[in-house]
Amino acid sequence: MGCCVSTSSQSTCSSGSNGDTIAPTCLEIGFCGQKSARRTFSDHVVSLHQLPSLPNRIFTNGKSRSSCIFTQQGRKGINQDAMIVWEDFMSEDVTFCGVFDGHGPHGHLVARKVREALPLKLLSFLHSSESGRNGSGKACFRSNIKPESGESEKGLSAEDEENSMWREAFMKAYKAMDKVLRSHPNLDCFCSGSTAVTIVKQGSNLFMGNIGDSRAIMGSKDGNDSMVAIQLTIDLKPDLPREAERIKQCKGRVFALQDEPEVHRVWLPFDDAPGLAMARAFGDFCLKEYGVISIPEFSHRLLTDKDQFIVLASDGVWDVLSNEEVVRIVSSAPTRSSAARTLVDSAAREWKLKYPTSKMDDCAVVCLFLDGKMDSESDCDEQCSSSATIQKNHWGNPVESDDSQKPEPSLRRNFTVRSSEENETYGGGGVEEVSVGVEDRTSAAEDQHWSGLEGVTRVNSLVQLPRFSEERPNS
Repeated sequence: MGCCVSTSSQSTCSSGSNGDTIAPTCLEIGFCGQKSARRTFSDHVVSLHQLPSLPNRIFTNGKSRSSCIFTQQGRKGINQDAMIVWEDFMSEDVTFCGVFDGHGPHGHLVARKVREALPLKLLSFLHSSESGRNGSGKACFRSNIKPESGESEKGLSAEDEENSMWREAFMKAYKAMDKVLRSHPNLDCFCSGSTAVTIVKQGSNLFMGNIGDSRAIMGSKDGNDSMVAIQLTIDLKPDLPREAERIKQCKGRVFALQDEPEVHRVWLPFDDAPGLAMARAFGDFCLKEYGVISIPEFSHRLLTDKDQFIVLASDGVWDVLSNEEVVRIVSSAPTRSSAARTLVDSAAREWKLKYPTSKMDDCAVVCLFLDGKMDSESDCDEQCSSSATIQKNHWGNPVESDDSQKPEPSLRRNFTVRSSEENETYGGGGVEEVSVGVEDRTSAAEDQHWSGLEGVTRVNSLVQLPRFSEERPNS
C-alpha cells in the first residue's frame, strides 16, 4: 500500500536503455514537454509524515496567500470539524480546499484522517490517470487551452476529456478513502463517519466533489454589480428523492422523528438506530449495506471575472445562516484575512438568537478569494493565527492542536450522540497514521437536478448507536 505520491526535488528526467533522455512528467498548467522552473507534480508528491511541514498547506485557524480558514468548537463536546487549504496542490495556480464534519464516537478522528489522506489519494489518481492516457510518459494538465480547430469533432474535446479525468479521479479517491477507513486497524468507523466538501481550483476551472451536508457556495457579481450567492454543491440529505429511493431499495428506512419533523434520517431495517441525518458519508459502515454511500456528487464550473470568492462550511453554519447571508457577511468583513472568523462569529450569535435552548454545533469555514489576493496588513495575528498551536473558542475551550505526527486522542463516550448505555462501550487508544492504498474502479454518480435545501437545525447527526446484542428479526 503506499500513500505515496514521492517528493524528489531531483530532476524527473531519466535515461532509457539506449541513452535517450525520457521527457519528464509534467502536470504544469499550460506546459507540456517543456522544461520549466515552476514546480511540477513530482515536487508535490508527499507522504503523510511530510504534510505538517508543507509551507503552502494550512489546516488550523489561519490564512494563506489567497484564503483564510477558521473553526470553532460548539457545545456538544470535542470539535469534530476539520478543514484544509493546500495551495500549489499539484502545480502553481492549483488550490485544493476541503471541509470535513465528523459525527459519532470517533467522528473527530475520521474527519482528521480524511483531511490528511484524501488530497493525497486525489493526487495519486490524477497522476496515474494522466500517465495512463498519455502512455509515453508525457503528462500535461492543461488549463484554458482551446482545442485545435476540428479537434472537438473527433470524439471528446480537450475540455470534456479533462473533465472526465477529474471526475474519475474524484470518484476513485473517495472510494479508496472509504476503503482505508474500513480497514484501519485502530479507528472504529462502524458508527462514526464524516462529510466532505472538496474543491480544486485550477486556473479558471473549478472541480468539486461532496458527500454529506457540508456545503460550498460562491459570491459573484451580477449584471448590476451587486453581490449574489450561487450554491455550488447539494446538501445530500435522506429526504432528497433519489437518495431516499436508493436507501429504501437497499432496505434502509428513511423517516423523521416526531420532535424534529423537518429532519429526515436513515435507520437500520431492524432497529431505530442510528438515525443518520445524511445520505452519503465516509465511514458509517453499519449503514453501508443499507443505502448510505461514499460516492461523491461531482461537478465542474468555469469561473469568470465576476466570481469573487468561494465559501466552504460545515452544517453548523448553514443551520443558522442562508447562502445570501453568508455572502453578505464575507464580502463585508473588515479584512479578507478575518472573513472566516467573522462568519463563524456571526453563526455563533445566530445560534444563540434562533435556538437558545439548543447546543451550538461545531463550525468550520474556508474562504477562498478567487483573485488570489489577501490583505497586506501584518497586524492581524489575533484574528488569524496560522501556527499549529492550541486555539481557544469563545467559551475558553481548546480546539484542535494539530500535529499529525502525534497519536490523537479518542473519546470514552460519544459527545455527539444522545447518551445511552451503549455509548460507554466505545473508547480506545490513539490512532496511528497508515499508508493509503489505491482503488482503480468505481461507478460515477448520476446527474441530479435538485436545488439544495437550506440548512435546518437538528439535535445531532446521529440519534443513538445501534444495539447489536439482540438477535435480528428474521426477514
